Amino acid sequence: MIDLSTEYLGLKLKSPLVVSSTPLTDSVESIQRLEAAGAAAVVLPSIFEEQITLESNALDSDLSRGTDSFAESLSFFPAYDSFRQGQDSYLDLVRNAKKVAGIPVLGSLNGATAGGWVSFAKEIEEAGADALELNTYSLPTMPSVTSTVIEDGIVELVRQVKASTKIPIAVKLTSQFTSLPNLAAKLDRVGADGIVLFNRFYQPEFDVENLTVTPKLSLSRSEELLLRLHWTAILYGTMKAQLGVTGGVHTVEDVLKAIMAGGQVAMLASSLLINGIPHIAKLQSGLVAWMEEHEYTSVWQMRGSLSRQSVPNPATFERGNYIKTLSSFTLR
Repeated sequence: MIDLSTEYLGLKLKSPLVVSSTPLTDSVESIQRLEAAGAAAVVLPSIFEEQITLESNALDSDLSRGTDSFAESLSFFPAYDSFRQGQDSYLDLVRNAKKVAGIPVLGSLNGATAGGWVSFAKEIEEAGADALELNTYSLPTMPSVTSTVIEDGIVELVRQVKASTKIPIAVKLTSQFTSLPNLAAKLDRVGADGIVLFNRFYQPEFDVENLTVTPKLSLSRSEELLLRLHWTAILYGTMKAQLGVTGGVHTVEDVLKAIMAGGQVAMLASSLLINGIPHIAKLQSGLVAWMEEHEYTSVWQMRGSLSRQSVPNPATFERGNYIKTLSSFTLR
């Protein structure tokens, strides 16, 4: 009997197949379909820091000051009521999802500073979320902002949220850090229950004809998984926080690699947007078939088997692999 069960953020899951923050988790009906297809847990779409920081009526008043004199300024900022309505709708989604779902439901906050996160994190907890993912996405553009300032801000954010809530907290990071192991260790020390690798870097498109820069969304590919595997394999076993792998998980082999690198869960988003919700069931059945063929009885057996701690030559994860890769290329 194949045991697909795993643990993530202290939650018992029936498999490592978790649906990441995606439009597919924005309704109760869709969440029910995801669960029926085999999802072990779902992360709700992110609510953004920009929405939360306008929760104060005083701030709303400051932002609207002067709009009586300058009509065009009425379009500068959304009305406070619209933001609060969005927050209330989000909390309703958490409550309603928990009423019908038999799997864990995780909330998601997207931003980079404490702002209104702490109070809203508490509201998400009170709405019934099983855990919370802090989706830290920040792209510094000012030369005066140092890496220390950015990293300390993220660590402080996690410390404050952990101090104000009792549910497990996962931190979703980008790969753009000078020393990821150091940051991960700091997050572990302030109580992060999990670290998710990685948030995808969405880059805008340049329109040379119209001289405009426009948003562009491209779905992930399996090739993107390699970066996630590399850092998961390095971090595995170095801290208490559990690891989630997201970005580039499309096939059964991708799921296996994520687990063998040391991931507790393999998180799905683009693969479901491309292949549909039934793709979860295909991944699950394929995972069972592979494990039976290779005589594994549980995912626990294979976890970390390709991590830095387990491979015979750990230099493969370090500079030695860089040199070998470059020297292996030959012109034809």
